Amino acid sequence: MTTIDALGQVCPIPVIRAKKALEELGEEGGVVILLVDNDISRQNLQKMAAGMGYQSEYQEKENGVIEVTIVAGEGCAVEGSGTAEDSGLVVAIGRDTMGEGSEELGRILLKSFIYSLTELTPPPTHLLFFNSGAYLTGSDSNSIEDLKAMADKGTIIQTCGTCTNYYGITEKLAVGEIANMYSIVTTMAEAKRLINI
Repeated sequence: MTTIDALGQVCPIPVIRAKKALEELGEEGGVVILLVDNDISRQNLQKMAAGMGYQSEYQEKENGVIEVTIVAGEGCAVEGSGTAEDSGLVVAIGRDTMGEGSEELGRILLKSFIYSLTELTPPPTHLLFFNSGAYLTGSDSNSIEDLKAMADKGTIIQTCGTCTNYYGITEKLAVGEIANMYSIVTTMAEAKRLINI
């Protein structure tokens, strides 16, 4: 059993430390316990564990401490992750328009692009949104229904939390989940195929 004190550390540091500890366990597996003091870190740790196929749970302790336990190894994999594993396609969208030139046309093109993604079989494994692309997962987006349709098919939709905080739109998130940049970079690096808008 490995215990990591990540109190006072903000994401992605607890996630990075947890991933390294899990990798050091090797094939035999084991238990990694992390102590964090904010719910965002707790959520990101559990998302990372699920993404790696491991079980996790948490307990709220005294003084705002949250103890996250991740169990790794053979026989501990979570079945039925519900992700679109087969396509291996990751689409990263870092803006709310597509191409250069007219912004109005760029928004029309991007809406059409997202709709076209819903027609792919199998659908993308991940859709990643950052910078002004974060607006596309908000409740005011005209692409929400298409994004929800892909989420229903198993596509994991993640939006950069730093970006939603910067633009003041975190509360408007209408589909998918908030992610940190480490998670976004890891997903892009591990993609079999990557489309970057």
